[in-house]
Amino acid sequence: MAQHYTYIVFAAEWPLWLFFLLSLVTLIVFFALRERKIRRASAKEITKHHALVNLELHAFQAQMDPHFIFNSLNAIHHYILTTSTDMASLYLTRFSRLMRLMIGNFNKEWISLQDELDALELYIQLEQLRFDEQFNYQINVLPDVNKQFTLIPPLIIQPYVQYAIWHRLLLRPQKSGGQLLITICKEKDRLFIQLEDNGVLITEILDSTGERQASGIDIASERLYMMSEKYHMQASIKALQIYDASLAPTANRLIISMQHVGACQSLAG
Repeated sequence: MAQHYTYIVFAAEWPLWLFFLLSLVTLIVFFALRERKIRRASAKEITKHHALVNLELHAFQAQMDPHFIFNSLNAIHHYILTTSTDMASLYLTRFSRLMRLMIGNFNKEWISLQDELDALELYIQLEQLRFDEQFNYQINVLPDVNKQFTLIPPLIIQPYVQYAIWHRLLLRPQKSGGQLLITICKEKDRLFIQLEDNGVLITEILDSTGERQASGIDIASERLYMMSEKYHMQASIKALQIYDASLAPTANRLIISMQHVGACQSLAG
């Protein structure tokens, strides 16, 4: 019995140092892997942030289209030369307000829906004036959407509106009667921004012809999806056509949907 007890003590003593050694090695490996994971996550977040900032810069550059600015100034110059001083003053006032809003919203991650619609309406009005009102527009915000307290990423809607005007409404054989309808509504916790136009019918919104304001669309969609990933907005963009009773396509529709974000809601990612 004594021999057996001595054996037990011996067997119990020698693994003690081994236990501490293995524990130490385990802790070292654990903290090393944890540190590596933290560094990788941090590097990934920095990369995402830089990509988002870069996309915001490109979105701003796309919205500050040199052709649009040049043509707007040309239109103002035309109104001055044709003694349409009232029109020149109206155009210049709207143009300066739009520039101020665009520059003011450039480096913001979120703006109110009201601010976005103010800039959007100024842009549409300028295009209307420049193209002799070849199209009409209407913006409907349903009562369940509070424009002041609903937040959206800036520079999201305008590229799609610009594309609809330049590549669909202005390409209509008829030089009048174009219709652009923008509807914003909320269903449960989802915000829906719907664009409809009766311009030329297309099968895909991102075609490869002409100068393509589609580059602005690419930037806007990529920014929206990056914001969606960061803030879990579950954003989506869907382009489709509207059909009449005889199943003939009659108009184009684009739907942007995302989680509704209120001004008092936490935006932590």
